[in-house]
Amino acid sequence: MRVKRGYVSRRRHNKILKRTEGQWGSKHRLFRRANEAMLRSLWYAYRDRRHRRRELRALWITRINAAARINDMSYSRLMHGLKQANVELDRKVLADIAVRDPQTFAAIVGVARG
Repeated sequence: MRVKRGYVSRRRHNKILKRTEGQWGSKHRLFRRANEAMLRSLWYAYRDRRHRRRELRALWITRINAAARINDMSYSRLMHGLKQANVELDRKVLADIAVRDPQTFAAIVGVARG
C-alpha cells in the first residue's frame, strides 16, 4: 500500500516558498529553486554576521585614529598608553566618545599620554 503524504510535503514546500518571497524570477515560484536560494541566503546570513563584526571593528579603529590625530597622537600610541594606564575602554565605546564628545576624548588622550 502506498503512503499518501500530499499535505505534509505541500506544507513544507509552502514554508520554503514563504521564506523566499521577494526573490527574483523562479526563486520564489519553484520549490527546488526556492530551496536552493533559501539555503544560500541562510549561509550568507551566517557568514555576514561574522563579517559585520569585522567591518564594525575597522570602522571604530578608523574613527578613534581620526580623533586621536586631531589630538596630536597616533592610534597605536593612544591604545598603548591606555593599556599602560589600565584604562579598560573598548574600541566601540572609544569610537562613540570620539564622535559624540570630543572634550572627553581629549581627556582620555591626556590620560594615555601619562
